[in-house]
Amino acid sequence: MPQQLSALTKALPNVLTALLILAGSYYAGIWLSRILNRVLQKQNAEPGISHLLSQILKWTILSLGFITALQRFFDVTAFLTGLGIIGFTIGFALQNIMQNFVSGVILLVQRPFKVNDEVNLSGHEGTVKKIGLRTTEIRLRNGLLVFLPNADVLAQPIINLSRANGFRVELPVSIPYEADAEKVRAVILNQIQSIPGVLEIPAPQALFHTFGNFSIDLTVQFWINNTTTDYHAAKDMALTKIKRAFEDMGMEVPYPVQIMKNPAKKLAKRKTTK
Repeated sequence: MPQQLSALTKALPNVLTALLILAGSYYAGIWLSRILNRVLQKQNAEPGISHLLSQILKWTILSLGFITALQRFFDVTAFLTGLGIIGFTIGFALQNIMQNFVSGVILLVQRPFKVNDEVNLSGHEGTVKKIGLRTTEIRLRNGLLVFLPNADVLAQPIINLSRANGFRVELPVSIPYEADAEKVRAVILNQIQSIPGVLEIPAPQALFHTFGNFSIDLTVQFWINNTTTDYHAAKDMALTKIKRAFEDMGMEVPYPVQIMKNPAKKLAKRKTTK
């Protein structure tokens, strides 16, 4: 009995320390998981993803606390080595999934884009519909849904069109040599300024740059407010207005003309030769 009491007395400090470690890790896990959940909610992350990540953090801290508490009674090196081997095997088998998972966490934390943003991801341009832990879902302009692995999204340049202050629209235009270049420039700029959403700064420009074979070529540039005017709609309006203005001026857009020989005359020449 005295020996048992002595052993219990010696083990009591380790037991109390282990209990304190377990209690501390439990409350630390809950506290940190709540903080992470609040941060993710402020970032407008999906509730399911916020809950999952906060639970992963909590159970990770609890697991570390449990292992530390066991260390008070015996050497857990062999135990940890076995867990490491098992974890390495599982991680190697699921490396693609884990890579996408980690990339999804990074996307949720850094937030290079959010749901309903217009983006260009890995060459796919459209609207973000969902940001998951494994894939990002975007709806292309043609209506198709594309699920992109998060690892691919993070590895490629991310273009967030919604965060741009404006888009620059460029139009190639050609005019005949006999046209008054300055008058044409003034007409074009006047038509561009009538398009809804066109920004005054930077001002629209019509820049001549090439003497072509059949025309003088210029580039029309203007910026639009992308929150009020769609890029493609602005380009369509600009082309339509410029064409109508050219027609009102009685000026035709020049195009290459290939002179065709008379096929009947060519055939008669062949018969005469024979």
